[in-house]
Amino acid sequence: MGITRPRTRAKTLVVAVVVAVAVPLIGLGVSAGPAAAASSKGCEGGGYTVLGRGPGFTGTVAAPAGRFLVRGKYTQFEVDPKDFAVYDQSFTGAANPLDQTGGRFTPIYAGRIPDHRGLALNSAISLQLKDADLELSRTGTGLSMKLQAKDCANGGIFQMEPQRSDGTRTRVVHQLAASAFYYDNPNFRARLGQFLGSECTSVQTGPASRFCVRVTPRVNIGNDVSPDFAVRDSAQVATRIPQPECGPDFTNNLGLAETRDHCGGMSIWDVASGGRMGMVTGEDATEVANPPTVCTQNCQAQNQVKGRLVVLDFPFQVPAGSRLTPRTSTEGLNAPLTP
Repeated sequence: MGITRPRTRAKTLVVAVVVAVAVPLIGLGVSAGPAAAASSKGCEGGGYTVLGRGPGFTGTVAAPAGRFLVRGKYTQFEVDPKDFAVYDQSFTGAANPLDQTGGRFTPIYAGRIPDHRGLALNSAISLQLKDADLELSRTGTGLSMKLQAKDCANGGIFQMEPQRSDGTRTRVVHQLAASAFYYDNPNFRARLGQFLGSECTSVQTGPASRFCVRVTPRVNIGNDVSPDFAVRDSAQVATRIPQPECGPDFTNNLGLAETRDHCGGMSIWDVASGGRMGMVTGEDATEVANPPTVCTQNCQAQNQVKGRLVVLDFPFQVPAGSRLTPRTSTEGLNAPLTP
């Protein structure tokens, strides 16, 4: 997952696309206005302060004994230096044209906790702060961890990258804040199997391409206080581990894997060495796009789609029947590590 530029949230349930071939728009079931473009407005004035350093700093700092705060204008979180687990990740609610919070302090994740299986980070912390961008890294014997973030009100704003010398995966457990929840986005559920995008000639047959994508289930993160709040776990070379204890209360009668055995406040991921586990927000969280490319070394940000894909948006309030339950499960934590 490359950290992407922020995008404004759509104001309708389906953001329109410009069809690149001469076919009637009516047949595609897509409205006819332009898609909202990516914008740097979400990052205006953004920048982090970390361990007493601010934007413009590049260098190393001594690791503190306990958690330290990464404070930005729009987002903040705490980092445990021993394993680079992330805690209390939140939007601050600072004013911005692309704000998703309604001006409220808005928690997202209570924790993103990697299991290094006995390996430890013990070097100084490498820190790079440039404008709204942050890169934090630390190494240990057989292990390195990198965190990247953008201090923006909207868009792709965070990723965690573990790397192990033995080449095995790292299990990462996501725990949502108490006010947040995972849900099966009903706007995607209503259009399962359709092909949408600027290159589509048919909603039924596509054909599939970079800009013609088949709709699959979408799990988003929502809350009950912010009408514009849309977040999604974003994985690159990472596999979600099923949690069967969370399956029976939300029956996915289509047998689609993205929602089956998925808890309402917790998810478990096995991340490849050099893979990424992050999050995207705003329109990036509800865009009908192809999965990220497989990349574990020298990965670059994804190509910008410039409004050529469809954004299906999300309901607010989220219907009770779309919320995944129960919130947590111990089943899956001790599942065999993904090869």
